[in-house]
Amino acid sequence: MQTVGLAQATIEERGIPTASITMLAGITSKIRPPRALSVPYRLGFPLGEADNPGLQTKILRQLLALLERDDVPVREDFRA
Repeated sequence: MQTVGLAQATIEERGIPTASITMLAGITSKIRPPRALSVPYRLGFPLGEADNPGLQTKILRQLLALLERDDVPVREDFRA
C-alpha cells in the first residue's frame, strides 16, 4: 500500500488525478494517498464478490467520483 501511495503522489505532482481502492483502511489513513475508497471486502477481492456486476459497477463509479475531488487527501467508505 505504501508503494501505491507514493506512486499516486508522484503521478498527482504531474497533474494527473489518481484514486485507489483499499481493504486496509487503517494503513491507508496513515499513508494518506490523494484519493482512496475503502471497501469492506477481503484481500484479493477489491470489487466484492465474483459475478456481481451491479456491485462492481457501484464500487467503480464511487471510485471514479473521487477523481473530481480536490480536497485531498480524502478517504471514503464504500456506500452500497
